[in-house]
Amino acid sequence: MLSIEKYQQEFTAYLKAYSTVKEPKNLYDPIDYILALGGKRLRPVLTLMTTDVFNGDYKGALNAALSIEVFHNFSLVHDDIMDDAPLRRGHKTVHEKWDVNTGILSGDAMLIMAYQLFENYDANTFQALAKLFSKTALEVCEGQQYDVDFETRNDVTIPEYLKMIEYKTAVLVGAAMKMGAIIAGASIEDQHSIYEFGKNLGIAFQLQDDYLDAFGDPKTFGKQVGGDIIENKKTYLYLKALEFSNDDDKVKLAQLFASHPQNTDSKIKEAKALFVASGSAEETKQAIKNYTSNAFKVLETLNISEEKKMLLKAFGNNLMNRTV
Repeated sequence: MLSIEKYQQEFTAYLKAYSTVKEPKNLYDPIDYILALGGKRLRPVLTLMTTDVFNGDYKGALNAALSIEVFHNFSLVHDDIMDDAPLRRGHKTVHEKWDVNTGILSGDAMLIMAYQLFENYDANTFQALAKLFSKTALEVCEGQQYDVDFETRNDVTIPEYLKMIEYKTAVLVGAAMKMGAIIAGASIEDQHSIYEFGKNLGIAFQLQDDYLDAFGDPKTFGKQVGGDIIENKKTYLYLKALEFSNDDDKVKLAQLFASHPQNTDSKIKEAKALFVASGSAEETKQAIKNYTSNAFKVLETLNISEEKKMLLKAFGNNLMNRTV
């Protein structure tokens, strides 16, 4: 098996070769632009790594890894339009650099291109990959709709929130790993288990993102700390604080998350104080540990060597010990 950095290098080289000049330029230039903005390339790396874990040739998984990355970036292009976001990874979003119509059409093309990449596999592998991809893509859309719906609801429950982040974020992590297992010819049981490993890790990853948004180090987080608080997002931290708070603090929290002050510093400070005082901050950290632990339990069921189980565990620990 290779190091994470080596998988990233191999994938980046493959991605660059894939990004060729095509016509019409106004359709393909935005696609090249968003794919070149970087990011952690977490999902494609997981596909390559999982193929190796199950004794396959990771190079045979490069098209599936690319499909996952193209789809992920397609979803970002459309998400940015829905959120009217000006920046993505520190650069102008596609619809800001071009326009909304270009963003919609280029995003549509990316979804089709993601499917096209499966045509490089034999019929049985193609069918298995396409079936998983269709299920996952639809769940990501469902997760996005739940997220939109929650913006105007004041009765979101913890189970509903967890379902939303499972669909919006975690299923794609699980699918990325299952694709690697499919390409390597792993058993159906192992394919299912590695999917569950990835999904649980994906939920932990998103919960940690919620936590870092409020309590991350501004120097390393890469985004504005407190962004979710400013936007009145009902994250796990907020929902748990509501659950744990006394009546007075519940009212304070609800009022805070209905406000749009010019100076947001005091709003962020007050919200964070309520998250800590209620026990929500600690409970969120515990939930991250629980989902990570659930992922690690799944590893015991895999038919792979102990050494490979330890490598997957080390990867999970590194992911959960991030500060960005």
